[in-house]
Amino acid sequence: MLWVGLSGGIGSGKSTVSARLAEHGAVVVDADKIARQVVEPGTPGLAEIAQRFGPSVIAEDGSLDRQALGAVVFGDEAARRALEAITHPRILERTQQLVAAAPDDAVVVHDIPLLVELDRAADYALTVIVDVPEEERVRRLVELRGMDEQQARARIAVQATDAQRRAAADVLLPNAGTLDQLRTRVDALWWDRLVPYEANVRHGRRVRRSEILEVVDPDPRWAAQAARLAARLQRALGESAVRVDHIGSTAVPGLPAKDVVDLQVVVPSLEVLDDPAVHRRLARVGFSPPAPNWDHARGKGVADGRWPKRFWGGGDPGRVVHVHGRVADGPAWRVALLLRDWLRGDEEARRDYLALKEKLLSAGLSSSDYAQAKEPWFARAVPRAEEWAARTGWTP
Repeated sequence: MLWVGLSGGIGSGKSTVSARLAEHGAVVVDADKIARQVVEPGTPGLAEIAQRFGPSVIAEDGSLDRQALGAVVFGDEAARRALEAITHPRILERTQQLVAAAPDDAVVVHDIPLLVELDRAADYALTVIVDVPEEERVRRLVELRGMDEQQARARIAVQATDAQRRAAADVLLPNAGTLDQLRTRVDALWWDRLVPYEANVRHGRRVRRSEILEVVDPDPRWAAQAARLAARLQRALGESAVRVDHIGSTAVPGLPAKDVVDLQVVVPSLEVLDDPAVHRRLARVGFSPPAPNWDHARGKGVADGRWPKRFWGGGDPGRVVHVHGRVADGPAWRVALLLRDWLRGDEEARRDYLALKEKLLSAGLSSSDYAQAKEPWFARAVPRAEEWAARTGWTP
């Protein structure tokens, strides 16, 4: 099963996207619909609301008077939290029931307006944001929903900003054009990304880099992509992850690199990553099971040898990611951070490493051969990096 979060600001057309995904076969879990269901007439949720806020929030037909309730909780933090204490557990329970009932091979789309506001992006294997400029959303709310402009802008102002949504998005779906254009984008998302992603997660497969070596110019999106992936790992592993960091060449601003995001997870013991329950939590956010692997031992006085680790990746065909699990009481995680920060902080080191990349790239190597051919340089680089660390007072 693939767990996808879908969101967008009011007037963005998010419901149109979820409806199109449902046509393709996605199981859509509509947060707004569930929120209405748990306070329908006759439900314990509505009874508790009436008891807490009084009969004025109940309409003549026995349903919830949402406008009246909104007037009560608007601007009153204590009242809002009291309402959330009533509704949120019921919404969560119903959501979990619907997800549990989905087929094992389902793409489950959680249509949730407040995904960003509730800091939920790390809960999903993929976060999709329907992106529409604010002025276009204002126009739609005025012309299509009958709001006056001031009311429309006020509704938009209390939601997350466009910048906040874009930072949370693995996929931005532009929707300032025609309905046909939006449908074409949703169709491509479904067939090119969601369907293969679901199959990869279900079968425990990671997306592998191409063996055709390609080093690309620095991409300013790498840091944000790494941050979203790291948040998923941290959310899935909880306290078992001592720290999660972006490492490797894509973590060095301005350095050309293979288009692969490398992440490092530091754990108290590698056995933590062998737990089937951990594998299930990682799969929920789009990662394959960790597998035994090793690093080249590096550093002054280190004989030829290997440091054990766990290695895994993501199932998203739109982003190759490698995850290195290293033990907290071992040296490997510190060396990885040292090399990253040395390359960030020492211009001569960056020039040397780039010259090596260019030399190997011109040799026509495969990606695997390229990685292996860099090892002698790294063996010589670690003592230089240690000298830099001593000189600058660096600590991880």
